[in-house]
Amino acid sequence: MYYVYQIQSISHPDQKYTGYTTDLKIRMKVHNEGRCPHTSKFIPWNLVNYFAFSDESKAKKFELYLKSGSGRAFSAKHF
Repeated sequence: MYYVYQIQSISHPDQKYTGYTTDLKIRMKVHNEGRCPHTSKFIPWNLVNYFAFSDESKAKKFELYLKSGSGRAFSAKHF
């Protein structure tokens, strides 16, 4: 499976991150251990939601959408 996920910093709740992975548990561990440069200064992180896809291409397209302006607006309204 391919996962698109959204996390939110516990210490800085205004900080959010959207990503893509094939192993959600390991990816969350990487974020919370500070091994990801984009998220390391806002640890710890909480998983807000995730979406599972059987098609890698669709997962990557959905991640790009969520990172776009309209995707961020969609996320703010629905999540």
